[in-house]
Amino acid sequence: MDRGICNILISLAFAWIVGSAGSQKAASPARTFRLDSPEGLEVVNAKAESTNYQGRRALHLVPLPGHEAGDEMMMAILKDTDFADGTIEAEVAGAPRAGAAPDQRGFIGILFRVQEHGSRAEDFYLRPTNGRSDDQLRRNHSVQYESAPDFPWYRLRKENPGVYESYADLEAGAWTKMKIVVSGTRARLYVNGAEQPCLIVNDLKNGETRGQIGIWAHTTTDGYFSNLTVK
Repeated sequence: MDRGICNILISLAFAWIVGSAGSQKAASPARTFRLDSPEGLEVVNAKAESTNYQGRRALHLVPLPGHEAGDEMMMAILKDTDFADGTIEAEVAGAPRAGAAPDQRGFIGILFRVQEHGSRAEDFYLRPTNGRSDDQLRRNHSVQYESAPDFPWYRLRKENPGVYESYADLEAGAWTKMKIVVSGTRARLYVNGAEQPCLIVNDLKNGETRGQIGIWAHTTTDGYFSNLTVK
């Protein structure tokens, strides 16, 4: 090959490599929220209290007076977050509150791409008392995806049985690690350090959006949260 042509090709290849590297966005550094204080949170339908739970500092979501037996989502939204794609990890511990009805499961989870005051969001959550039930059908409902407000769990279960919920080994009241990996309209939920996801969602119902990150528990749930990390 002619030396001049060869040099041109080498120059073009080098320019393409440099241009490609420059066009790639640098990964954002990981951010950790200890969740040991209500500071920096927008709390919805609840009170957020600092407490000690099973040997660590944690955030405790408590229902508002008169709402202990209600059917509401208690939320704490991290104000200083703006999330589209990436990984969210946190530790949660949930169990039915004392005196809760027998059909309560200890609902507790993580919200992502949250819009104004929690009006719209994607989330994964746990039903801890289902994880070790003797009823196999209950076990199959241990973890759940839903998308507020248009795709609550009961609509997803009715229209697509078994697609948006699955089994994971859970223990009510125990610290449980949740990891959510989000990319575009796809999300994966991992529990307690498992290498494989226990729930796969390939069609996030709100589409490719972005928003804040939050934590939540049902008003009938005694819910605790600790060490949330975003990458």
